Amino acid sequence: MSQTHRTEVNDMRSLLVSLGDHTEGETVSIEDLLNAVGRRSYGPVLLLLGFIAVSPLSLVPGANWLVALVTLIFATQIVIGLRFPWLPKRALNVSFPRKYLLSGIKAAEPHAYTVDQILKPRLTFLTRPPFINIVALACVAAALITIPLGLVPLGPLLPSLTILFFGLALTARDGFVLLLAGASLVGATCLLIKILPRVMNFFT
Repeated sequence: MSQTHRTEVNDMRSLLVSLGDHTEGETVSIEDLLNAVGRRSYGPVLLLLGFIAVSPLSLVPGANWLVALVTLIFATQIVIGLRFPWLPKRALNVSFPRKYLLSGIKAAEPHAYTVDQILKPRLTFLTRPPFINIVALACVAAALITIPLGLVPLGPLLPSLTILFFGLALTARDGFVLLLAGASLVGATCLLIKILPRVMNFFT
């Protein structure tokens, strides 16, 4: 697929436009999605992963765990200082029905304008090193929390929103949204603690 004239992803609307315009066919792979938003910046990648996690794509069996694993890989790369994101070929080849992607785009479009109106560069020092490493560690935590919460209906929603907020914050250089992401992560952690006995019972 040609990568020319790709929309630069710098907010929610541009993410949706890129995903709609630069994917095609009956199925869409992780590689297709990454190519649509560009793989040379962590912000749009995390934004993409958060969007997938809260979109109808998450209805595909195992999708929440896959997104959590990909997020874990990317966030760990930020922590160790890799300049560009990388994924193993096997993960890149995982595919979903594209109809779920289009449903997610359609559902998100009415809210994208409102979200983008809120975003603006502020507290930008929080989106640069060394704070970016703290953000990456928080994303690692959100991904790890998603794994047990994936056993509970709607359980992955809060950690998924955390990743979405982090992606929005880094993409738009909005440190205030990082604070919202932190609050979402605290909520996800509290939820995990509350349902942890139920999760443990699942394995016993």
